[in-house]
Formats: sequence, C-alpha cells, structure tokens
Amino acid sequence: MAARKAKPQLVLQDSLDPPPRRNRLNFFELAYERIEAMLIDCQLRPGRLLTMQDLQEMTGFGRTPVHHAVSRLAADTLITVRPRHGLQIAPIDLARERLLLKLRRDLERFVARLAAERAGPMHRNQMLHMARLLRDKREEMTLAAFNPLDRRIDQMILSAAGEPFLEHTLRPLHTIFRRIGHIYHSHVATPADLSGTIDHHLALLNGIASSQADRAIAASDALVGFVDGMFDELEKTVDPALLDCSIEPLLPHQPG
Repeated sequence: MAARKAKPQLVLQDSLDPPPRRNRLNFFELAYERIEAMLIDCQLRPGRLLTMQDLQEMTGFGRTPVHHAVSRLAADTLITVRPRHGLQIAPIDLARERLLLKLRRDLERFVARLAAERAGPMHRNQMLHMARLLRDKREEMTLAAFNPLDRRIDQMILSAAGEPFLEHTLRPLHTIFRRIGHIYHSHVATPADLSGTIDHHLALLNGIASSQADRAIAASDALVGFVDGMFDELEKTVDPALLDCSIEPLLPHQPG
C-alpha cells in the first residue's frame, strides 16, 4: 500500500498565524508624544474644549492609548478633565508658569551637575554630535525643526544624569516651556531668529560634554534666564486669546 502524503499542516498553520502584535506600551507612549507635540505647537490651542473622540480622530490612535495619554497629561496639568463636559487644554497662566520656571531652574541645575559628573563616552559623543548639528544648522533652523532636537537634548542630558525619577518630574515642565517658546517665537520674536536659544543649548551641551559641572550649571542658569526674558515680552505684547482661546480676540480699534 502506497504511503499517504503528509498534509502540510505546519506550513498552513504558519501562514495563518497573525503578525506579531506591537507592544501596547509603545502605542501609549506614541499617543502621549503625539498629543504632547500638538500641545507644544498649539494645534491644540490653550483653553480649547474637546472630547476624547476628538483626540482619537486627530491622532489616529484608539481609545485606550488616548485615554492613558490624557490621564498622564492631566496629571501633568496640561489637560483638564471636566466630568460630563469633556476635556480642556490647559490655558496658559503666565504668572503660574513663571513661578514654575523657578522650580525648573533648581531642577535643571541639579541635572546639569549630575550629567557633567556622570556622562560616559557615549553620552559625550552624542552631545558633541548634537552640538555640531546645531552649529551647522544655526542660521537656517526653523522652530518646527528645533523643537524635536530640543527634546532629544533633554533626553540626552537626563540619560547622562542617570536618575529616572528626574525625567518624570521634568518632562511636563519641558512641555510647558516649549509651548511658551513656540508662542514667543511665533508671535513676539523674529520667527527665523533662533540664534539665542541655540547658543544657550550649545553652551549647556559643551559644558556637560567637557565634564565641567560649574560651566554646565552656569549655562543651565543662562538658558532658564533666557526663557524668563520671554515672559517679559509675552506679558507686554501677546494677545490674551493666544493664551486662552475662550477669551474673545482683541480687535483693532476702528474709529466711530
């Protein structure tokens, strides 16, 4: 009797196996990063009311990742959850955020010292490479190109500092002040001129990369002082509707 051919069950089963699922935590982080970016560049305007469904449609992520992202951003005081009314993007309170800048200054000084003392060859190499990139692109850098680099610089410095707790503390502060920087450079300063902020970041990177803690701390203080100067201009010149879109924009005076 002829032997029966074995059915290619294993091959068939392999062909029916679904592709590996991506780690759900990746989706949570990606949803957070997407919403965070939309907060920074004011696609999500300060003071805006919206729903969870709105954020799902805007980001392309499902309910669960968006829900987790909103929970974190609410804890960071960047989104306010209003029961039965949806969500509100936190308006910008210049007095409060200027106060928070003092907290950021103290934390950044601590981080700069740790990073300068603990940075290894890999950290220093990354920072020097970033410094070269900033110098090469200094004259043509746009705000849209700079903000992702600014975030990478923060990540490099925190990685060199080697204390995970600091990231959870500083990340919402970085988001708050990137949003301030976006409004300042988009509506107050000459939009194309990022030379001031780039120079301060270069000084900080070089201080840490050279393992000179005092130099790094001085550069960190100067950067925070530069941000503090933005508040002077914003308080004098910016339309309040840019800080809270629920406020009716000021219209030019028309003679009666």
